Amino acid sequence: MDFTHLGRTGLSVSRIVLGTMNFGPHTEVGDAHAIMDAAHDKDINFFDTANGYGRAIYPGRTEEIIGEWFAKDPSNRYKTVLATKVYGDMGDGWPNEGKLSALNIRRALDASLKRLQTDYIDLYQFHHVDRATPWDEIWQAIEVAIQQGKILYAGSSNFAGWHIAQAQEAAARRNYIGLVSEQSIYNLLVRDVEREVLPAAQHYGLGVIPWSPLQGGLLGGVVRKENEGVRRLEGRAKETLERLRPQIEQYEALADELGHEPGELALAWLLHQPAVTGPIVGPRTMEQLNSAVRAVDVKLDDKALARLDEIFPGYKTSPEDYAW
Repeated sequence: MDFTHLGRTGLSVSRIVLGTMNFGPHTEVGDAHAIMDAAHDKDINFFDTANGYGRAIYPGRTEEIIGEWFAKDPSNRYKTVLATKVYGDMGDGWPNEGKLSALNIRRALDASLKRLQTDYIDLYQFHHVDRATPWDEIWQAIEVAIQQGKILYAGSSNFAGWHIAQAQEAAARRNYIGLVSEQSIYNLLVRDVEREVLPAAQHYGLGVIPWSPLQGGLLGGVVRKENEGVRRLEGRAKETLERLRPQIEQYEALADELGHEPGELALAWLLHQPAVTGPIVGPRTMEQLNSAVRAVDVKLDDKALARLDEIFPGYKTSPEDYAW
């Protein structure tokens, strides 16, 4: 496993991030614990979750499963860079049970620490922008949490470029480090962040953590699996496949030509992009975890990268993307 610093920090994290969103609703506790054990065995030290994950059972269930794993062996916590998130409504709809007010940050953080059975969180991420709460209030709440030793770093998720700028300029006025990471949807099919989010992240020194790197499996060899009768898509995923089938067929053919599995190629492409710390993978099987780890060793030359851009065109940095 390769490691890198998270943005401009001195924190070393693995270039593959273990996503835990399926733990609970789709992955049983025993399997979830086995996946986390295997991740450590493969030197993946960066785990991502959120206080709202597990909602199909009840919000917070995923954090509980991770906490139970920490409790089994205290070294698990020591070896893990733990990231969770705050924003979503965790209660019955009463006021102040969600978003980024100082009150909710305090309550949500303490609740996450209890579920996770730990006394601190390495990376506390804002799951969404809160347009109603001023940044001075948000940063004051985070500074208090840092002073209390409850969190070490703050990050964002699903922010626009100008949201990152707002956050960082407000932090600078307080002589505070501000955001150190941004978690966005980013993959060969969805490249919108290239316009403004990636440039903002690079300018302010944020590490980018892509979620949905395989776009719901569409970049994981879906045409081959469909032809083999292994997988059949429905609904929106089926409509997207039919719309993009020629491109995805070209992509899978290129993966064969390069000698890589399609999913490994998609992850490797992300690892070649500027500002990317590491993509989040949510394996349901050990083979999916092994495949993700293999992607770290895939080296793509300029010709391969150019061919991928031909198949799935990206964006220039704004304003050049839409102006002279």
